[in-house]
Amino acid sequence: MERTESGWGRAGDSAPRWRSLLDRARLGGRADVAEPDDDEDRRWAPVDDENRRWAPTEPPRYSGYAPVQAPPAAAPLPARPVSGYPAEEPGYAAVPQYGYRPDLRPAYPPEPAYPPEPAYPPATAPQYEPAPATARAQVPSSSLFTPRRAPADQTEQLLQAMRAELGGSRVLAFANPNGGVRKTTATVLAAATIGSARGQGVLAWDDNELRGTLGLRAGSARHARTIRHLLAHLAEVEVASPEELPDIVDGYLRHASDGVYDVLAGEENPRFAQRLDPHTVRRVLDILRRSHDVICVDTGNNVESPNWRTILTEADQLVVTTVPREDAAFTADWMLDLLDEAGLGDLVENAVTLLSCPSPVPTPLVDDLSAHFSRRTRAVAVVPYDPALESGSSIDYRLLQPATRQAWVRAAAMMLGV
Repeated sequence: MERTESGWGRAGDSAPRWRSLLDRARLGGRADVAEPDDDEDRRWAPVDDENRRWAPTEPPRYSGYAPVQAPPAAAPLPARPVSGYPAEEPGYAAVPQYGYRPDLRPAYPPEPAYPPEPAYPPATAPQYEPAPATARAQVPSSSLFTPRRAPADQTEQLLQAMRAELGGSRVLAFANPNGGVRKTTATVLAAATIGSARGQGVLAWDDNELRGTLGLRAGSARHARTIRHLLAHLAEVEVASPEELPDIVDGYLRHASDGVYDVLAGEENPRFAQRLDPHTVRRVLDILRRSHDVICVDTGNNVESPNWRTILTEADQLVVTTVPREDAAFTADWMLDLLDEAGLGDLVENAVTLLSCPSPVPTPLVDDLSAHFSRRTRAVAVVPYDPALESGSSIDYRLLQPATRQAWVRAAAMMLGV
């Protein structure tokens, strides 16, 4: 792969390469149709020497085309008397008081009435239990979540595992260039779940360049500071001692309503994105790694952005967020190809796919996409629909249904590799 100005292009590619999702798509072929020869010689002769009008001396010849035959004239309908014809005679139907007229009803029988499609079973609160899957290299566990009843003691074991020492800070990048795939929701709920287990040291960073909403949906309004204020004093924060750094950084953060995680809000002015060059993004990540154990980053949609590329390059864990919709899955698949070709194959192989259900009624596409991304990424987690997330307002982890919280505990454990 050769780098372009943006660093992500491939030489010789005139169009993006799309993967055949789920091995079901088939491309049809269309044979070329020969066009008639419009350059065939025509001979023309004058018709009126005075007015110099011209007309062809013979009709044009077109090879490969048969002469057009005029359709035969339709035979007139025979006159029918008003009375004397039986109603069952083919081609005619009786009309009260007007005798007979041509029957315009179709000659073929009507299509049979098909039985209605069976309705989906009523939505229940699904539980999620990992099914066996092949573990990859250097991966503690690998599972494909399928809806099943899970004992409560397994959830408690996962919570205990997430409380253990991680051996260093972790940066989780939630990414999918397609919009509307629950990136912000997934970032907030992952931070809330991990923060509820660990108690502190968890941060959600709104790194969306086009006015992200994470700061509005997941933070208290104790102040209106954003990353812009942190960058204004970045040099002073960097030289702070390890004992002073957490308190200094806390002055630029917002807190979740339940206090289990912190929020670094994004700047609303889109022009500010120009200041987030790769060097600056690395400096911010270095500060956050020193002050927090887990950093969940809500990325934007522009794969050509230096900010987006830097976050994906520095991330310890990629979380591919998608919904059971083909366009969202195609974009996620394309992003994985892009990262793989950019030399981030290990990040792709160790990625976790998070499939969020936007409605209480399950669809067959959930199983299809789960099977597909289980072959592309380390594991797939399916989280159910929850009415508490429907309004799009502030996200309160405590208002989620027990089944939803249990599913997120399992999904967060997969992201941390425990």
